[in-house]
Amino acid sequence: MFWSERLDAVQPFRVMGLLEAAQRREAAGHDVIHLEIGEPDFPTPAAVIEAGRRALDAGQTRYTPACGLPALREAIASHYHRLHGVDIDPARIIVTPGASGALLLASQLLVQRGDRVLMADPTYPCNRHFMALADAAVDTVAVGPDSGWQLDASLIARHWQARTRLAMLATPSNPTGHMLSAPQLGEIAAAVTAREGALLVDEIYQGLCYDLDPVSAVTCAPQAFVVNSFSKYFGMTGWRLGWMVAPESAIEPLTRLAQNIFLAPPTLSQHAALAAFTPDCREELEARRRALAGRRDALLAALASLGLAPALPPQGAFYVWLDVSAYTDDSQTFCHRLLEAENVAITPGVDFAVTGGEHYVRIAFTTDVARLEEAVARIGRFLASQEGA
Repeated sequence: MFWSERLDAVQPFRVMGLLEAAQRREAAGHDVIHLEIGEPDFPTPAAVIEAGRRALDAGQTRYTPACGLPALREAIASHYHRLHGVDIDPARIIVTPGASGALLLASQLLVQRGDRVLMADPTYPCNRHFMALADAAVDTVAVGPDSGWQLDASLIARHWQARTRLAMLATPSNPTGHMLSAPQLGEIAAAVTAREGALLVDEIYQGLCYDLDPVSAVTCAPQAFVVNSFSKYFGMTGWRLGWMVAPESAIEPLTRLAQNIFLAPPTLSQHAALAAFTPDCREELEARRRALAGRRDALLAALASLGLAPALPPQGAFYVWLDVSAYTDDSQTFCHRLLEAENVAITPGVDFAVTGGEHYVRIAFTTDVARLEEAVARIGRFLASQEGA
């Protein structure tokens, strides 16, 4: 059987294999602490679940318009006004099956064979793979603490090539949890516009910010394509719902693509998501954000006791990007050995970084403080055993 050559650019998501191994250990009776998957232990907010039930009881199971329920697009626009003080025409908002649906639309609209895309290294691997599936070449730019684990305008200028068409950012980022400020986003947007390129901004962890106020590219880069999700801040991972804010000129072609690729976003999920913007639900979500901030602080303190705290603490999302080069040059083997020895599941850095990922791991602070502290104690025992090996 012949498979398309474009699949060669899509690498396995190694953490999924590690998750399966962790689940096998659990099934065998081991007490596994899961810090590998980007899904906190909070359930979907009760108001959202109840809204979904009401929609189901009312028979709201038919197709919606391809770009989403008008009421949900209006609610998202109101969300931007309330949070960022910016007025967005609801027609510019396209609701999608997860943020992945938005990224698929963006990749098909913005790049084609022979084009090049700039993005930071490390980054979420699917961001690279969506562009590769559109037959574009991805140029990853190694970033580190000196640039706040982000691309900046000078890096954009330095690495832009004749066939570069798109720069992609993520703020807060996965796996590092670092953010871009409004001035930085504005400078990047200006650098991209000066080169007649497009800017795509992944804001999937928008709202999960701990030291800085949330910043969206919609406020300082009006021509950017901005992707967001109901999965992370809103706690609706399995509902598979996201959105994109696009320039007015892109709405017609994006609508055409949406009609043909996925017809419409999940109807039940859209009706449920309307409840995510109610005052009571927002209050619950903010309480969860504060709980995640406490988890982050507890995890960083515990890691510091092992001499492992990162130089730049994460500002958002729910991950710590951790340098373990003192202990390994093979992060995948490191993670599997840690799982087998201490029943702690974390993610190998090679999933996220093209360069240097063998020296890093990602820890998700998606469980409670007591479990996080127990996990770090187990990691400490594992590292001590490695030193003595």
